Amino acid sequence: MENVETIDSVCTYCGVGCDIAANVKDNKIQNIFAHPDGVVSQGKLCIKGKYGFDFVDSSERLRIPRIKKSFLQKNPEIRDEIASTLSELDGVWYETTLDGATTAASMKLKEVQAKYGRKSVCSIGGARTSCESSYLFQKFTRHTLNSPHVDNCARVCHSPSLKGMRTTIGEGAATNPYNDIYNCEFMVVIGSNTTEAHPIISNRILDVAREHDNLAVFDVREIKLHRFSKYKAIIPHEANLLVLNMLAYTIIDEELYSEEFIADRTKGFAEFKEKILNDPYANPKYFENIEGYEHLSKMIPKVAREYALKKSMIFWGLGITEHIDGSYAVMAITHLALMTGNVGKEGAGLMPLRGQNNVQGTCDMGMLPYYDPDYQEPKEVGLMTPQLVDEMLEGRVKAVLNIGEDLSHIHPNLNKIDKAFDNLEMIFVQELFMTDIANRADIVVGVKSAYEKTGVYVNAMRRLHLSQPLVKSDLPDDWEVLQILDNKMGGTANYKNSNDVWDEVREVAYRRFSGASYIRLERHRKRGLQWPVHTEDTPILHQLDFRTDDGLGEFHYHQYKLRGMIEEILNKSLTGYHLTTGRTLAHYNNAAQTKQSEKLNSRYDEDVLLVYEGDAADFTSAQVILKTEFGQTNPLTIKLTDKVQPKTLFSTFHHAKSKINNIFGDKSDELILTAAFKSIKVEVINC
Repeated sequence: MENVETIDSVCTYCGVGCDIAANVKDNKIQNIFAHPDGVVSQGKLCIKGKYGFDFVDSSERLRIPRIKKSFLQKNPEIRDEIASTLSELDGVWYETTLDGATTAASMKLKEVQAKYGRKSVCSIGGARTSCESSYLFQKFTRHTLNSPHVDNCARVCHSPSLKGMRTTIGEGAATNPYNDIYNCEFMVVIGSNTTEAHPIISNRILDVAREHDNLAVFDVREIKLHRFSKYKAIIPHEANLLVLNMLAYTIIDEELYSEEFIADRTKGFAEFKEKILNDPYANPKYFENIEGYEHLSKMIPKVAREYALKKSMIFWGLGITEHIDGSYAVMAITHLALMTGNVGKEGAGLMPLRGQNNVQGTCDMGMLPYYDPDYQEPKEVGLMTPQLVDEMLEGRVKAVLNIGEDLSHIHPNLNKIDKAFDNLEMIFVQELFMTDIANRADIVVGVKSAYEKTGVYVNAMRRLHLSQPLVKSDLPDDWEVLQILDNKMGGTANYKNSNDVWDEVREVAYRRFSGASYIRLERHRKRGLQWPVHTEDTPILHQLDFRTDDGLGEFHYHQYKLRGMIEEILNKSLTGYHLTTGRTLAHYNNAAQTKQSEKLNSRYDEDVLLVYEGDAADFTSAQVILKTEFGQTNPLTIKLTDKVQPKTLFSTFHHAKSKINNIFGDKSDELILTAAFKSIKVEVINC
């Protein structure tokens, strides 16, 4: 192609973090592909990475800042101050300039804090933007606004992974590079529909499983991975901790554990062993009483034996974390690795499959209420998002700053969130499109997408990639908007470019990033560098010590609590339907970007409800509404299948119009408040 430039960068979608290259002509992306020698992609991309770039040029891109007319009616002094910047857009919005939008926001922030106190402001989001912007988001909030309330969308996905892993091994991140999959002898996948959610990782899993027949897959429904698994384990809803403790029980009961590893590198095993052997729920024979799942009583010990006696890896996703015992289930996963020595070595480790393109990096940057950058202790611990929603309802939080997290779509109990947002005096959003939360906001600023800016992103295996612009844009980066706001709020931020911000990150978060300069990241753009990066990077963690205070891994036993579907089966009272949720390959989370690509959206333009074909008699119409005490969905089209279990349902949550999250309440992880999205009992209403 004439006048075509090929530019290397990193994919904007999931936590796999694929290296990409784009052919660009006349400042327009022509196509995207993966380098044959790309370390992450291995020369392959999923359909989102390959075709999901149309959003960059979409006519729906938010290019001019907006401010709501109703906001200015309530705030006449702000209206007077920025009047010269305003122009009519429609009945709801004025358009304004970046200066006008940030002036309005800074005036309102000052007023809110003067009236309600410094903690009346919170910042939420950032896992879709770069490390530089996430770092400045938390710094601006904590230091300039002096509010401890910062959080990001890890709250609704992998916060339990961070909590569970830090409690047991001192570090809440994947222990090995993806390519170690080729060095392992046995694989366990639990609560991850990997082919749909992390397809380029699943390519590796499938390569190895086809050749060695060494894969065990646990899920509440039949997924594509099951076709290639040696152990096809369909488990009841909310049974993760039950199953994981049973795996541990078998390893202990049959003395398959590594005495040497336990003695040298762990503590607390004797107490753990006593508790598990005396736990009636931990013996796999318990499944003999659970109708329809009796076969698991024999399958679980077989999986445990292979896992313990081979070099093994465990992979998990939101099917583990989005439960009331998500953090405890992650601890149970790490217990298995600690007992058998399946961590800290090549081909053996722990792989939480992170969701967003930079959710690992955003957490590393301190965009969490209980961690500063580098997971240090903050001077003041703030509140988590669900707690902040309660504070909004109580009238103590009055302003929200938001970057790239569709709060009124992806969070649970949306009717409650609507009431909470009605109590706010300002919502300020930085976005690419008029998402659900952008439409709820008072001030919205359009910003650069990942394909239009320079920045560091950290993928699910701790690998840093320096993204560079594929096309030029005159929109601001997120950190540039924050710097303007900071200066108007009395701050002294004075970064000339994203490299300036990153160099500060390298000083503040030196334990992980001191050696990861832009120059080195540019040189290794296709390979990336895995933190911690000092003189060299660190592909495998915990080879000598765990990252706990004394370097020892810790056992923290937690007993499964009988509840939900299993309790109903035992009591012969399994009635109604249990819903679980997940992703589909064509879309990403709230679909803000993917639905702008016709090639993607045409494959899946609505959320579909999967229903077991044997339950067809209960579904007398083409569409149904799902209802709980918290709210109801909009009508969902049903699809009969044999891939879900009797009396269970599955739906995606990509399209805001479905209102899937209306039906979830405040039930959440007991330690870290991640919403229990993976199982809820619903009433079915035929339309």
